[in-house]
Amino acid sequence: MNILMVLTSHDQLGDTGKKTGFWLEEFAAPYYTFLDAGVNITIASPVGGQPPLDPSSDTADNQTEFTKRFKEDSDAQARLADTKKLTDVTAEGFDSVFYPGGHGPLWDLAVDKNSIALIENFVKQDKPVAFVCHSPAALKNVKIDGEYLVKGKTVTGFTNSEEEGVGLTDVVPFLVEDMLKANGGNYEKVGDWESYVVEDGLLITGQNPASSEDTAKHLLAKLKG
Repeated sequence: MNILMVLTSHDQLGDTGKKTGFWLEEFAAPYYTFLDAGVNITIASPVGGQPPLDPSSDTADNQTEFTKRFKEDSDAQARLADTKKLTDVTAEGFDSVFYPGGHGPLWDLAVDKNSIALIENFVKQDKPVAFVCHSPAALKNVKIDGEYLVKGKTVTGFTNSEEEGVGLTDVVPFLVEDMLKANGGNYEKVGDWESYVVEDGLLITGQNPASSEDTAKHLLAKLKG
């Protein structure tokens, strides 16, 4: 089984002067869930090389068994430091694609033409696509036959109240919950910071960082089923 993981290359948190990027748990949990299941993993990002890590995801209170494992895994660190460019990967040869979150995707993956085309091609090839937390931002401009991919589909993603909870409502270029609703998605959520995953056809979405492992497990079950 071959899964492509796509990470953000964006590291600026709006005009705050602070850094952002991908969320460590949202990469580490799916990565090891896939690895332990015997999956071949390829990692890509818009510009390739080392993707930026959101420093907020690397604080002591955000460490999990998966992030701690990553910090002791030199092989995983080396692979992350050498991601492929999105222009150099296609849906061919992969069974699925998984997008970890972090605030970065709101700025680059939401409008990246290569990412948009990649997701569209996975769906057209009848291959599942999975997103967690802020990475459903990458679905903002994804269309199939002229209609938004999320239109009429049950979806989830980082909630407006969770964004308010981290104090970035007025910093981000758009709110994930609002965008999914505006694009015609049937948006669902549970309590803030609780794990929640929604599956609708080929589309799998998770609400927040706590949903990372469960989103990956849903994808594996979908592929094996």
